[in-house]
Amino acid sequence: MQAEIIAIGTEILLGEIVDTNSAWIAQRLPQLGIDLNYTSVVGDNKQRIDETFKRAWSRSDLIITTGGLGPTVDDMTREGICALLDEEPHIDKELELKLRSFFANRGYEMPESNLKQAWLIPSAKSINNPRGTAPGWWVERDKKIIVSMPGVPPEMERMWENEVAPTLQGLSGEVLITRTLKTVGIGEGTVDEMAQPVYETPGIGVGTYARADGVHIRIGAKGANEKEALSIMHPVEEKLEKIFGQSIWGKNEDTLEGVIAQLLVERTATVSVLETTTGGLLSSTLADAEAIGEAFLGAHVISKNKQGNSLGIDTEKGSEELAADLAKEAQSYFTSDYGVGVTGVLEGESGEHPPGTIFVAVSGPNLEQPRTLMTQMSQGRAATKRRAITTALLLLRRVILELET
Repeated sequence: MQAEIIAIGTEILLGEIVDTNSAWIAQRLPQLGIDLNYTSVVGDNKQRIDETFKRAWSRSDLIITTGGLGPTVDDMTREGICALLDEEPHIDKELELKLRSFFANRGYEMPESNLKQAWLIPSAKSINNPRGTAPGWWVERDKKIIVSMPGVPPEMERMWENEVAPTLQGLSGEVLITRTLKTVGIGEGTVDEMAQPVYETPGIGVGTYARADGVHIRIGAKGANEKEALSIMHPVEEKLEKIFGQSIWGKNEDTLEGVIAQLLVERTATVSVLETTTGGLLSSTLADAEAIGEAFLGAHVISKNKQGNSLGIDTEKGSEELAADLAKEAQSYFTSDYGVGVTGVLEGESGEHPPGTIFVAVSGPNLEQPRTLMTQMSQGRAATKRRAITTALLLLRRVILELET
């Protein structure tokens, strides 16, 4: 089954909101065995909506739309489908009753403009939306399907998980299972070369992708059902695990902070942080890991001025040496097994090193000197801080595993 996604809304084209819906849906189509060929964004303009729908209808089996199901004049998704199929809408009495009850239960009288949310056409069925007033449309005609959902993410996601995905399941006649192995410390070209032995495996697709946290290897396998696809994939996944070994830091939805939390909890070990430059982002990221529990003992966020002197550290250095001092002080101050220090120079700041230079350090049990890393990022303050956090977490993982060997 060949699919495409159309996000509808002028606010997306103006950059007022980001179209996260298309990416969210795209991630879920492979497990249904559905191939996504196109995504597009169209504004609230009837002519351009009509053109976009006609093009999609000519080339795709499944068209998924988000947005444009509201009650206002510029919500024109229904009108576009009506024009595409040359079908006249009517007000569905059951939908109208639900709408009026929705407003009455909240003590409001329903504006008559909301009646368009009770429209249906002969080829359409409504899709339940308990989180809002806009029901979706499931349209089938000429062996093609249109699924129209609201643009509000919580409404759309609930509708997809509970109504749409279960109905699409099995329609393609096959399923696609994907797995992602996340590696670190190896360049994308080298990862590609190392993975070559599995590239020609029948029924398998393998791709490599450079990401902020390393190089990801995605494996895909198709089968008549999930069991068959998994039976094709498992030998390939096992072979790649042997090839890359400890360079694989996580899989699928794993996050660095989640993996590190698990490593610490399994070893009944603890960690603490002292950070300048990053404004507490590393501490916040570690705290976001659900499994971190009592493994995270605490943190200090200090600026690179005299405030740092209360801990006895010369925070003016902004260097590899300062990062090491911060790591050792964090370990000592909180009496933790591991200490992490972060410092550097952000855009707009002056120092011995160029803006975008970050130093991270990790101290550990029986480690004479902290391990340190330097990284540079010239894409602004926010990007530099994110790179610093990723670098610190990867170094912490390395040290934890290194001290076991």
